[in-house]
Amino acid sequence: MKNTFVLLVLLTTFQFFGQNDQKATFQKNKYELAVSYYKKADFVKAIDLFSLAAKIKPENEIAQESGKMVDTLREVLRKEILDQAIGTWKRSGNQPVWVSALDDSTGETLFDEVIEIKEDSILFFEVDKKTKIKKLIKTENLIYNDSNNTVSLFSEIILSDGTIWNCNIDERANVLHVVNVAVKRIERVEKIEGNNEESYYIKI
Repeated sequence: MKNTFVLLVLLTTFQFFGQNDQKATFQKNKYELAVSYYKKADFVKAIDLFSLAAKIKPENEIAQESGKMVDTLREVLRKEILDQAIGTWKRSGNQPVWVSALDDSTGETLFDEVIEIKEDSILFFEVDKKTKIKKLIKTENLIYNDSNNTVSLFSEIILSDGTIWNCNIDERANVLHVVNVAVKRIERVEKIEGNNEESYYIKI
């Protein structure tokens, strides 16, 4: 009986270390892949892989280094997208711009929805199509979602109503696409799984 107990302990220990070795190897592979993307300046792929490596065994040196790289790349990527975003944008609808251009219903509204993006804030306006008078509807501080990211580690922003929006810019077409990906509650972030609200804007 004693020998059987010792054998069970040994088997459990070997299994534990075996799993740890597999996790360590997997983590090292993801870290090295992240570094390779970083060296190629593909920062979007690199930040996702560094983030994964940081979570696998969060107590070790690779995880600590990966976490630092996530923070560094966040700043780089946010500056890049903000540089492209600063300016004035007109909402074209909830479909891609080329679809909206074919949809005659967009001309039925009396006002254009316009946003002005600054370094630290977003201003929302209504612009009368006839008089061109611009009315400020609300101002939002530009606050990034640094925790519980649902889609992106760097391009999610939180509005004052708790909605979290992922933002993408097609620089060549001057199109901003925003998607409501989650809602921040008091105790948690609740991911939106389907029928996400979205908007497309063109730069003016």
